Amino acid sequence: MGNRRGINVEIWDHPIIKKMSVEERTFYIYLLTNSHTTSIGIYPISKILIALELGVSIESAQALLDRFSLEYELIRYNRETREVAIKDWGKFVLLNGGKRVMLSELKEVGDHSLIPFVSESIAKPKIRSLYDLFCTQEQGTSCRDGKDDM
Repeated sequence: MGNRRGINVEIWDHPIIKKMSVEERTFYIYLLTNSHTTSIGIYPISKILIALELGVSIESAQALLDRFSLEYELIRYNRETREVAIKDWGKFVLLNGGKRVMLSELKEVGDHSLIPFVSESIAKPKIRSLYDLFCTQEQGTSCRDGKDDM
């Protein structure tokens, strides 16, 4: 049985979500809930796998990744490491991973620049502090890069 996560119903009130097409909403919910997700909002996934699992063409999967990265700025996708980072992960996903699990998953991230991208929107200080702890230990810097707490 896979990792169980719930989605915060407030996602439907987000101004960007309200403007999205059905295809875009489906894609975003897929990114938040597919079986490859982790407890940290960053995980490896290829555009080919996205296309297969959503039943769309590879070109459509790439277009969605680009739109969500460049237009909506809700994700970042590293084509080299094939990792996706979801900006509002901490707002919309009801997390159930513990400290050890989250720190272990942070260590698996290939592109460490994705960590601050996700960390910036985490409102819960306890969870956000795990990202900061990792950044401090692994990179010798804060995930916030001088930004104040939200």
